[in-house]
Amino acid sequence: MKPNSLRGRLRWMIIALLVLFLLPLAFYSFYRTSDEMAVLSDARLAEAAHTVAALIRQSGLQTFANRDGIIVPVQKKSVLAAQGEVATHESEVGFQVFDRQGKLVLGTLNLMTLPATPDDRSAYHDLKKQHHVWRVFNYVDPNSQYVIRTGDRYDSRENIVHTLWIDHGLPFLLGLPVLALLVGWAVGRGLRPLASLTTALSEREPGSRERIALPDAPRELRPVLNALNEQLARQEDALERERRFSADVAHELRTPLASIQLNLESAMETVDPDEVHDSLAGAHNSVAILSRRVEQLLALAKLEAGAASAQFEPVNLVEVADDVVKELAPVIQRRGVELGFAQQDGHVLVQGYAPALVALLRNLLENSLRYVPAGGHIQLAVAQSRQEATLEVIDNGPGIPAERRRDVFARFHRENGSRGEGYGLGLSIVARAASLHRASIELLDSPQGRGLRVRVSIPLLST
Repeated sequence: MKPNSLRGRLRWMIIALLVLFLLPLAFYSFYRTSDEMAVLSDARLAEAAHTVAALIRQSGLQTFANRDGIIVPVQKKSVLAAQGEVATHESEVGFQVFDRQGKLVLGTLNLMTLPATPDDRSAYHDLKKQHHVWRVFNYVDPNSQYVIRTGDRYDSRENIVHTLWIDHGLPFLLGLPVLALLVGWAVGRGLRPLASLTTALSEREPGSRERIALPDAPRELRPVLNALNEQLARQEDALERERRFSADVAHELRTPLASIQLNLESAMETVDPDEVHDSLAGAHNSVAILSRRVEQLLALAKLEAGAASAQFEPVNLVEVADDVVKELAPVIQRRGVELGFAQQDGHVLVQGYAPALVALLRNLLENSLRYVPAGGHIQLAVAQSRQEATLEVIDNGPGIPAERRRDVFARFHRENGSRGEGYGLGLSIVARAASLHRASIELLDSPQGRGLRVRVSIPLLST
């Protein structure tokens, strides 16, 4: 048996359990058989004594009372029968008949030297003769006034029990190797679905999303199959996220890195202080763009992995909005855009992940800043109803046609007319953050007649 062989373990465990279960039954059966044989043999002695008493009464055997006892010879080993030599046990059984004075009237030769026994009542006795112990039964016949003593040897009884045990136990002992082979075959048949599962796994193509299916899988293996398929699906999702993140990094970081390199090379090649200052300022701006782009990529990867869902806590949307407005204040001022912030209440609590909500609102405002022209207007509103809180960002930019609004949440999608460096990732982060909070997003027409109105509805914190 191999150390880690499940088949071998099951085979030997089954055989061991059978042996551990059958051995106590065998010993119990042995003692029960011995007791039953003792009772049966005693009953045979009593029956034989009553039979001899009946024969004496009917044959008038009392005529022998005044004569010397008649001795019945016995065969010691075997007698010849018509079909050959047949073993007998005559020398191991016998009987005696005594009168009331204790004189032997009739008996077998093998009991002649047995010690005397009380003859006043019927009873069983154990008597020793040379190397053998005899079991005898004394029967006092009230009609014939004779005492009949029948007996057999204990070794004869034991030989019968041993013969029974050999006849019944030897086939079992000889059958153990065959039983081990049959158990091994049955275990192998029972473990065949595992071999099928191993084959299916080894033949599975890398990156395949096809579920592993075993049509004849037993009921106990189906939960394993379901869990395995779910685990494989999660692994494929994780690998897909990693591949997508790698592609995002390669696509999004190429431009700012190239810009940084060009600005630094320009600064190194010129001696004009103004040009050096402009080049370094450009490089600094590119580093800021790079930093923000990396932050967005990491935020998107974290949201897609669902890692933030385990860190939910009460979040005040008003405070989130205040922090985002303060963060974007320099950008808003530089763009020359007017931002209005309206709040219905100072505390609008939701259960969520604060960094994700910050990323959601910041990307909504940044998206509006890219499209709203200088001198434009953006309105931010935080409100709540009985069941949900709402975040609204309204601008007077060019807006998005209704037929294209579903596409803006795709990765790397950019609408025509945007200003500055657009990444095409902002609204995809918004969509993932909203999904994480079971929130809904609506893209509506601006009430100002021009522009876009984005409404995010988030369930309130239950109390």
